[in-house]
Order: sequence, then structure tokens, then C-alpha cells
Amino acid sequence: MQSTMNDPILEVRGLRAHIGAPRGVVRAVDDVSLTIGHGQSLGIVGESGSGKSVMAKAIMGMLPRRSGCSGQILFRGRDMLALPNKELRKIWGAQIAMVLQDPGRSLNPVVRVERQLTEGMRRHLGVGRAEARSRAVALLKEVGVPDPERRMRNYPHELSGGMRQRVMIATALACEPELLIADEPTTALDMTVQRQILDLLRRIQRDRGTALMLISHDLAVVAGRTDRTAVMYAGRLAEVGATRTVFAAPRHRYTHALLGAVPTIDHPRHTPLRLISGTLPDPVDPPPGCRFGPRCTAARTECGVPGPAMTSVGDDHGVACCVPVSFPAAPLSGGESHGG
Repeated sequence: MQSTMNDPILEVRGLRAHIGAPRGVVRAVDDVSLTIGHGQSLGIVGESGSGKSVMAKAIMGMLPRRSGCSGQILFRGRDMLALPNKELRKIWGAQIAMVLQDPGRSLNPVVRVERQLTEGMRRHLGVGRAEARSRAVALLKEVGVPDPERRMRNYPHELSGGMRQRVMIATALACEPELLIADEPTTALDMTVQRQILDLLRRIQRDRGTALMLISHDLAVVAGRTDRTAVMYAGRLAEVGATRTVFAAPRHRYTHALLGAVPTIDHPRHTPLRLISGTLPDPVDPPPGCRFGPRCTAARTECGVPGPAMTSVGDDHGVACCVPVSFPAAPLSGGESHGG
């Protein structure tokens, strides 16, 4: 099936991913469906352990050996889970590229920056050495690396953390991918460099028309930098919609609680922040119903029934909650307070 510009560039349908563990099978992603349009940016947020990174690795074919997945991952209308490795190698790194959390691990420490930037271009784009080098210098300049000619001769350990992340982004962009997946791309960086890298990703996404999946446990990372946001909890989607809508009027109790725990500029000094009580459910033996139910102060009997299904609560706004938040929302109640 041939896709058109009106179709999603990526469509995940009923994705399930499991990983073998000593205690049993971890159902890291459980029946997740979402879409990203051409040139669109989608933020994936949730606590550590919610399945965000596992979903990204499933898309990139990076799941560990003792794992498997089912459902559909449609890229430009083709189901990647049904394609042979020969076809997938033409997609990974060329049409879909990934920026990981730690460039120190992703970049080869014994290979100069030039080679790491040009290898993919020569293999996937078929360009010669001189053209690949010229493109690499231009890429380094585009991502804000000073003196790119000199940096081409460097090894990764000779660069700062922020500079290595810029090289990693340049490497991901080298083959002009249509979709860029950034998995916690700034976690290891200080706040100033973090903002620079995030703004760089947003600018590149807009200027190039590249679709972007931005994954983070930090709500502030996706706020103002993505068109749409999907909230994951314990392997499932809790809420999805336009970023402005999800942040201004969260309907899932989990999203509402997450936002309530984020400090703001106008937060009264010496007033404790509110944390979400409890912990994520056991990934080997999760509850049958709403997985947030055991931590939810509004949980009812029906929350223990298998489900709940994603339900539309507005234009491009879905929520998987039996008792969605009404607006104007009442103040958060329950949970823990934490002084700091």
C-alpha cells in the first residue's frame, strides 16, 4: 500500500511489546495505538517505566533478544513488523533516525566524527567521499557546532557533553530522515545546554519538515515544543491530544496529577509540592483494569474492569479513564505532600 502526504507517516496500531525477565514476562507496551503526521511533532511523556522507550525501540528494531512484539507499526503505509530485514535496513537510520539519551554510548569512541557522519550518507544516499564530507561540515554548522572543520577530526571524548549530543543529532539527520525519534535526548545535560538542544530539535523539525517523536519523563520538555502529546502509564496510553489541550485541560486523573506535581513560577514559596502517592504497578502482574486505579483518589468499582478503552472527549482529544476530570477542575486532593 502506497501512502500519501495526507496519511500519517507513522501509525502504531495495537502495539504490544514484551520482554523476558527472571520473574516472568514484562508487558512493557500493552495495546498502544497512535499516529504522527508528516512534519508533525508528538511528545510521549510518563514516569520512568511507563513503556515510552520500549515503544521507541520496537519501532527501531532495537528490542533485546528475549523480547517480542505484535500489532502493527506502519511507516508510510508499510507494516515494519512484517518486512524482511533487508527492507528494514533501508528504513532504519535512513528514513527513521534516532537520537538517544547518552551520546557517549551511541557514538563510537575510537572513530573520528567525520567518519561517523559520512558513513551513513555514503551507504544510504550513494554520495561520494567529497560530497559526504561537505554535507557533514554543513550539518555540524546547522546544529551549532563551532569550527566544524576542526571538529570533524575529533574523537567523541574530545567534545563536551552538549557538543557530543549535537554531533549525535547531526548523525541522525545525515540521511535526511522523514521521522526523527529523540528518546530522553537531554537528560544527562545541564539546564542551559538542555534548553539549547531542545530548541535545536524543534527548529530543525520545523525548518526541514521532519516528523518528530520527542520522548521524556519531564512534562516541561514537551510543553511548547510539540504539536500533540501522548501520556503513557504502565505500558498503556492514558491520554492523547493537542499539547495545548492536554496541558490546559487534562482529562485523565494521571495527567492531572502529573501536572499538579510540576512546580511553577507562581508556586508559593515554602509550600510543599504535591506528589503522586504509590508506585507503578508490577509490570509482570499488572491489575486487570485501569493501571492507575490503585493510585487514583477517584477510583470506582468499574475501574477494576478490564480496560478502559480510549474515548473521545473533544476534537483530537482522547482519554482512557472511567472517571475523567471535569473542567473547571477541582483542586487536587489525596496524594502525598513533599517539602523541599
